[in-house]
Amino acid sequence: MPPPVTAAPTRDRRPRDARLLATALFTAYAALSIGRYRYLATRSWDLGIFEQAVRGYAHLRAPIVDLKGPGTNVLGDHFSPITALLAPAYRLFPTPVTLLVAQAALLALSAVPVTRAAARLLGRRRGLALGIAYGLSWGIQRAVDFDFHEICFAVPLIAFALEAVLAHRWRAALLWALPLVLVKEDLGLTVAAIALVVAARARRPAPRTAVHALGAAAFGVLAAVLTFTVVIPSFNTAGTYDYWDKADAATGAFHSALFDGLGTKLRTLAWLLIPTTGLLALRSPLLLVALPTLGWRFAASDPHYWGTDWHYSAVLMPVLSLALADALSHARWSPRPWMRSYARHLPSAVAAAALALTTTLPLSMLTDPDAYRKPARVSAVERMLERVPDGASVEANIGPSSRLTSRCRVFWTGATGGITPDFIALNTSDHSIRDVQAYARRLHPHAAYDITGAAHGYVLLERRT
Repeated sequence: MPPPVTAAPTRDRRPRDARLLATALFTAYAALSIGRYRYLATRSWDLGIFEQAVRGYAHLRAPIVDLKGPGTNVLGDHFSPITALLAPAYRLFPTPVTLLVAQAALLALSAVPVTRAAARLLGRRRGLALGIAYGLSWGIQRAVDFDFHEICFAVPLIAFALEAVLAHRWRAALLWALPLVLVKEDLGLTVAAIALVVAARARRPAPRTAVHALGAAAFGVLAAVLTFTVVIPSFNTAGTYDYWDKADAATGAFHSALFDGLGTKLRTLAWLLIPTTGLLALRSPLLLVALPTLGWRFAASDPHYWGTDWHYSAVLMPVLSLALADALSHARWSPRPWMRSYARHLPSAVAAAALALTTTLPLSMLTDPDAYRKPARVSAVERMLERVPDGASVEANIGPSSRLTSRCRVFWTGATGGITPDFIALNTSDHSIRDVQAYARRLHPHAAYDITGAAHGYVLLERRT
């Protein structure tokens, strides 16, 4: 008799699903970021600031950011030495596009642990649905739309750390979390939150690991305190941390911290919890990891921190998605039939919500054929800015600044510290500056500037010799 036919072992495709999704997301994120740059659609001065810092690292110099003030060491503004990891790539490709592509890659990478962890807990299809919902989440899309920011390093670190928590790989979770102290000064508190979650979950199966986790939590708090009070002030010319005045709670204004902008804060919470998790993430202890970020944002006096714009919610997205996966893994065994049904259908629902919301979010730009064509006006502005020679000093605002930081010394308008630059490059398309030469005289009363170029609202002035 012939031997019995046995079924070929099925290959676990979950890792491939995660990688394929991350590849697709990287392509979309990079296309959006590069498209915005090609359109001269830079939204803030951050892209120029980070390019100046990385340019310093790439040439083995201090991360001097003249856009924040002549000779300003960026480590005295925000503590983000992890951006030095971009230096080798920037040395090979000295352009702000390098930073945008790196950010797209890091954010897309974070989808791998989210998708993988969800698939391990919920099965392949539901895991992939949660991965898609995460990759298209509004917080990630807003971050991609915001040019570049150091939080792109924090997002995958948090995602890998929480994946390890859900897999009971306690040591790996702590090791993934610890580098967050090098991303930004406040993230030491997020390290502490992750470590406390590890300590709570490892208390019975691995009591020694729980003790180590408590030590990691103490380290995170200590690192944050020292960074705020010692490290940043040591690099700051004023010997202080410049953002204390934005922290209402830290200055004793508790009423303002709690009630100012309350409507905006509640709407942000609704956006975080409803379309992203269907409120079910509230059942997971992992959600505690979001509290440090929400705490400093809602305690601050700056309204920009309260809402859903910019990049501030990106670090919360992996927390929410993995908290949802954790909650779903328990809810599907609930004795309540309605809860089991809700848990069964929620992954598809949050994926559908993310897809629907994308029609009004930044990635929708990719469906516009014009997004892939470089406008003639942009080419005209670039030709005008090419008149600025390499190594020249330039005073610029949003728009021209990130086009010049790779080859010039660029200052922010009105913040040259007494230095009279060779050129002034301005975006006046909002009509806030009516007479550019009069504006130049106000900036530098002892120098004369002539207009040497103008194109589509952009103006270039050169100092008269």
